[in-house]
Amino acid sequence: MLLQDKRTGSLIEVAEIVDLVNPAKDKITGRVQSGEEEQDKEPIAKETLIFPSGESLPRCWVDADYREPDAPGA
Repeated sequence: MLLQDKRTGSLIEVAEIVDLVNPAKDKITGRVQSGEEEQDKEPIAKETLIFPSGESLPRCWVDADYREPDAPGA
């Protein structure tokens, strides 16, 4: 799966999809797609990633408390 770094615009190949969808993990292991040579895997913070279409990652992938209401009484 490819995502995009919202700071640089670089594409990131996600190495472990399980880490991406686990809200308890704040980083994924991925490869920056730049140049023709395959880059080494590195940890990448989820907060810097978006879909190539510009959409944010689903809240249930990044927030372990996604089921909790945002405000008291909501």
